[in-house]
Amino acid sequence: MRGPTIAESLQEYGRGLAGGLMFSLPLLYTMEMWWAGFIAAPLRLAGLLAFTYVLLLGYNRFAGMHRDATWPEVVIDSVEELGLGLLTSAGVLYLLQRIGPGIPASEALGKIVVEASVVAIGFSVGTAQLHAGGEEEKKNEDEGSGFAAELVIAFCGAVLFAANVAPTEEILMIAVEAGAFRLLGLCVASLVIGGIVLYFSNFRRSRRVEGWLDVIRGTTATYAVALIASAIILWFFGRFTGVAPEIAIRQVVVLAFPATIGASAGRLLLST
Repeated sequence: MRGPTIAESLQEYGRGLAGGLMFSLPLLYTMEMWWAGFIAAPLRLAGLLAFTYVLLLGYNRFAGMHRDATWPEVVIDSVEELGLGLLTSAGVLYLLQRIGPGIPASEALGKIVVEASVVAIGFSVGTAQLHAGGEEEKKNEDEGSGFAAELVIAFCGAVLFAANVAPTEEILMIAVEAGAFRLLGLCVASLVIGGIVLYFSNFRRSRRVEGWLDVIRGTTATYAVALIASAIILWFFGRFTGVAPEIAIRQVVVLAFPATIGASAGRLLLST
């Protein structure tokens, strides 16, 4: 099996760059993301890099451009995408004058790492999803990857969607001001919309209904993934610090609404 040519490699990098910027550009312009990079402790930044790398491993293993890729290839691809995410974040932040001369190195590094978490996932998605594919890839589209693999992909989708609003003050504001009835409504709406996207939307790759138990299992599992992803993201941005447990739970419920849409769409749109 021959390796990729220079032209093919450049095309692959181009797809990755396009995907990385498509998913992350709003965050690269967001002040809350810059602030998160400024105040985050080194241990938390290291944890974010590790978390991002695990997501890249999962996505590249179960939904990457080549499903028959070996684990060493997946590991190498994931390292490469994480590195490209860091480089791209640094380049855009420099052009936006968020890093550069006069900015302490620790502050610049924090901003780069925080932004790179989403850019790197976008690189991975772009490399796979913006690829036209050949007959072998098209054949694989109908083969399915298993329930566990779909949950990994759903997690990536939840992170990509939720990360766009998680650092904003509006999440806390809604969580504090919304009544219990409205929060319950968000939970119900998340489950209903998630089920519609997965089973009843007639989107490409949407699931065939094989019984209501299957619908309930798939929808609740997707919502559980969205809740977990929301909690992790909110914790990283320090949204649980100094707040009562009730407010923390309320924030998770609020953020889980867009996260569920991302997780549901991810199971369809981020799979190959």
